[in-house]
Amino acid sequence: MNNSFYENLGIKLNRGSRRLFVDAPLNTLVEEAIISKEGSLSKQGALTVTTGKHTGRSAGDKYVVKSPSTQEKVWWDNSLNEMTPEVFEKLKAKVIDHLNGDTDLYITHRSVGAHKEHNIGVRTVTNRPQHSLFSKYLFRYKTSEMDSNDFTILHAPDLEVNPDEFGTKSGTVVATCFDTNTTLIAGTFYAGEIKKSMFCVMNYLLPDKEVLPMHAGANKLDNDSTSVFFGLSGTGKTTLSTDEGTLLIGDDEHGLSDEGLFNFEGGCYAKTYKLSKSGEPEIFQAASTFGAILENVILTDKTGEPDFYNNELTENGRCSYPLTFIEELEPSSQGKIPKHIFFLCADAFGVLPPIAKLTKEQAMFYFVLGYTAKVAGTEIGVKEPQATFSPCFGAPFMLRHPSVYANLLGKLLDKHDIKVWLVNTGWTGGPYGVGQRFPLNITRQIIRTVQKNTLNMVPTEKDPYFGFEVPQAVRNVPTSFLDPKSTWPSQDGYKKKAQELALSFHSQMEKFGEFYQENIAGAPTYRG
Repeated sequence: MNNSFYENLGIKLNRGSRRLFVDAPLNTLVEEAIISKEGSLSKQGALTVTTGKHTGRSAGDKYVVKSPSTQEKVWWDNSLNEMTPEVFEKLKAKVIDHLNGDTDLYITHRSVGAHKEHNIGVRTVTNRPQHSLFSKYLFRYKTSEMDSNDFTILHAPDLEVNPDEFGTKSGTVVATCFDTNTTLIAGTFYAGEIKKSMFCVMNYLLPDKEVLPMHAGANKLDNDSTSVFFGLSGTGKTTLSTDEGTLLIGDDEHGLSDEGLFNFEGGCYAKTYKLSKSGEPEIFQAASTFGAILENVILTDKTGEPDFYNNELTENGRCSYPLTFIEELEPSSQGKIPKHIFFLCADAFGVLPPIAKLTKEQAMFYFVLGYTAKVAGTEIGVKEPQATFSPCFGAPFMLRHPSVYANLLGKLLDKHDIKVWLVNTGWTGGPYGVGQRFPLNITRQIIRTVQKNTLNMVPTEKDPYFGFEVPQAVRNVPTSFLDPKSTWPSQDGYKKKAQELALSFHSQMEKFGEFYQENIAGAPTYRG
């Protein structure tokens, strides 16, 4: 460890009666978390922790330092809060002072990006062993000695920031300065802030290298062909990329260039609500392995077994574990240029088909659209399905304008003849509350058929409202599933809802002005 770096930063390495842990092993960090009463062990040996009031990301508390180097590059309209360099330095001093307090300190040296050139080192300094273990899992082995180009995360989850002192919206802050390569996280125990902070960094840096950062999972078949799965939370990104018979490259964050694709991470952060051994065997097994971290998952009193169907704390229960907990794994975390890219959406209105083939223009349109739907009960005030849009299927983490990423995608599609598919993992036979959700085995069969390249010659039919081509037959899938209109009890009801959804797509994309007009050929054919 480079002691002088931390001394210059102001981190006190001589802890007196307290201890300093540097790159501590799994067993030590689990033991320290138990001793400090941060968590307990499940029957299978998973470290079970809770995160208090924050059971998800604090989207409104994200800040980027605005300086000459960032002011023209960052997509400030993306709900990003600006912070001055002076306030950031003042806040950094506050965080460091807190970390220098009467507490043990945990430091990990890791990296982000399974690529020798498109890789950055990341130091995580925290006073919590569970978060040190999380950073050990979700980041990768460091590939070289760290220098000034690498990033440092100063993590003080138990520090509540004074909004009056720092001009913040709340006591929670996730702030990044690209001039000093530093991220500050304070006021939240939710571990996802750690990994997503570095995802934001990669999303900012890689476009300048002609690399497309992707909020997507990826896997590989035995014949070395790869697939990419974009999708918002709840659409099946992790589930479908972690499929039996395929090798997992990664479940959430990747880069794609002319050389191929590579995982950013060294682990997985999977949702656990309704996790089952039959539905997601690989993830279930990983969550049942000693050393896995279960976040906001309740253990049963009698047996100590995790109750994945209990949402008393949150439906956003999580399990984090290293990639090595997955048996069917691509050890290099890399793959060739994908033959297929899947855009996953959970259409709660029940009008999109389970599979549709997209042209390049449609791919760019739906990529920036980033559509899925919220259903009743998922958020306070949601009484019926609501369309929701997240450009590039990950807007909260995209620090550049969506057109930057879309144009990179378009170049790759042109150059490498990548096929793009829209997959509805949502409802059929009517909207949420009337129809049913597409069975997972049906969606998996469709994905597997596409990956075998057997849908390329199947007859298709143009959707009258959205304009994309819908395959008319998929092996081992009832044809009734492929035509959403035929599954509705009311044809007029289907027509009305399809038209409403198509118009909402136009309305959303009109916000992007020039990009919308340039890619109007990819928009729904129904315009009212």
